Amino acid sequence: MRTIWLSGAEWLAVLRTGLGLWWLESWRHKDRKGWFERGTGIAWAADVAGKHRWGVVRTGFRRVVEPRPKLTAYVVVYAELALGLGLVTGFLTPIALIAGLLLNLLYLVLMIHDWAEQGQNAMMALISLVALFAMAWQTWSLDAAFGLFL
Repeated sequence: MRTIWLSGAEWLAVLRTGLGLWWLESWRHKDRKGWFERGTGIAWAADVAGKHRWGVVRTGFRRVVEPRPKLTAYVVVYAELALGLGLVTGFLTPIALIAGLLLNLLYLVLMIHDWAEQGQNAMMALISLVALFAMAWQTWSLDAAFGLFL
């Protein structure tokens, strides 16, 4: 593979790091006080799920999220932080990429009507797939330093 300036593995590390920074930005801009104390994030998602065209989304939300909104808020917010840190540092990278892909697909399905968000989720999912199948943890990562997933 011929590349300019960096090797292919290094460009994949740049892509992985950029995806991690994107997750960290998602975490940074969240109103955590609103999510944790007032339940704003889960209330918004409940409104979206309640109007969803797919019954499985409405039912799944009612069964999984509604009984435990505070726990779900913490899981969502801190999952974004963990994904960002894992991808930026390259620690447990394949796990972070798979978890991020699943979270993006969940967001994509939940917000099927909100096309403003769909581009972001689709691109993040695509980057996750490319980074996963190209094993983007081989360079500039803690995984490589510790000899993990090689």
